[in-house]
Amino acid sequence: MVRSNGSGSMLRAAAMVALLTLTSCALLPGERPAAEPPPLVVDTAGTWRPNLAVSVPDSLAADFTQLQPQLAGQVGMAIMPVGGGRMTIFGDWASGIAWSTIKVPLAIAALRHDRQEGILHEVEAAITWSDNAAADALWQSLGDGLEAAKAVQDVIDEAGDATTGVAGPRTTLDYTSFGGTEWTLANQARFASRLPCLPETFHVTELMTEITPEQAWGLGVLEGTAYKGGWGPDDATGVYTVRQFGLVPVRSGMIAVALAAQADSGSFDDATTILSRMARLLGRHLDEVRGGSCPPL
Repeated sequence: MVRSNGSGSMLRAAAMVALLTLTSCALLPGERPAAEPPPLVVDTAGTWRPNLAVSVPDSLAADFTQLQPQLAGQVGMAIMPVGGGRMTIFGDWASGIAWSTIKVPLAIAALRHDRQEGILHEVEAAITWSDNAAADALWQSLGDGLEAAKAVQDVIDEAGDATTGVAGPRTTLDYTSFGGTEWTLANQARFASRLPCLPETFHVTELMTEITPEQAWGLGVLEGTAYKGGWGPDDATGVYTVRQFGLVPVRSGMIAVALAAQADSGSFDDATTILSRMARLLGRHLDEVRGGSCPPL
């Protein structure tokens, strides 16, 4: 079962139309390495090439480099155009437990398997206020642990995860505790970049614009964003990891964004504050960021 709950305003109809035509080695608090000034860029195939020209404005990279030492934590932010393209990664956080962000591919798998009214209700609860009991019901609806894991794994792979072996290990679903699945920042951003382009995902993406106000930190501070968050403490240290991914409208389409933070204090509240500060920084540069759209059918 998911070990912790995790995670908006409605996307305008036009924005949604554009969408469719559009292992955790967490450092302990205080042990993060010095930030590298240049962001890391990943190409479509997933090859890590630090010296490629960035696909985001230099001003965003410069501002993030200035902000990171003030964040008092280990952080990561990955940005990629919807529909494919280069990914830009900032920060020193690279991978960790998915927590409740895994509920997005889980909800998609469940809806594809069964769209009866009860499943629709559970999907809404699992996405909008990250209800764990609802997510567990969705998991159970997919069969036994192995069958459920395969169904959710298929959704993740469909979004391109199965081709990312060069960049890092493929995301392999933990069938005994789906919320405990390891999901890298890069793979999560790549998943988000394909999310609106996959079949039968519109309902889940729409629900991601209706997140409860109590979870409207991070990407939730940006108007028109569809997002889902997740969080939980490390079993050994109690340090909270808070992460989030979503779809942000820009003038040229949409961008996929994945965020993660571990505050030096170890607290949940401090980590969500860090995510909000990163999101606000991104928000100041949205007019400069190149987005994308799904390829024509």
